[in-house]
Amino acid sequence: MTSTSAYEIRRLRDERELAAALELRHEVFCVEQGVPEHEELDGRDHEGIHLAAVAGGQLVGTCRLVMVGTTGQFSRLAVRVSARRRGIATALLELAETEARAAGGRRLVLHAQTYARDLYERAGYRSRGRVFWEAGIEHVAMEKQLD
Repeated sequence: MTSTSAYEIRRLRDERELAAALELRHEVFCVEQGVPEHEELDGRDHEGIHLAAVAGGQLVGTCRLVMVGTTGQFSRLAVRVSARRRGIATALLELAETEARAAGGRRLVLHAQTYARDLYERAGYRSRGRVFWEAGIEHVAMEKQLD
């Protein structure tokens, strides 16, 4: 868990918080970005470690980490519009890395929307392969070695 005076970064605590995280993801991905709901809800949420950014008692950011062997698959990073540009995404990435290491992770992989590539590069991720389209949005595969 990480805490600043503005927000707290931690695992989701219960089903109510998971519902709030899914609602935020719907707001960001489906409403704001036009991702079809069936693509946003991929059936893997039950496998994931869900992280949250909480400010003033409200969930303002979320992401998911799914461990597959020693590889952590980072995804579904969403931050409420009113809470952006405050370091929340970076703090979620840092906690996801801590969680992956604790689970025996040796590397993290993700599909970054190309507009956010700099965020991930600053966190130590490197692009692999060409730009591709996913859910109608330009992405690039990225990875970070943890060892």
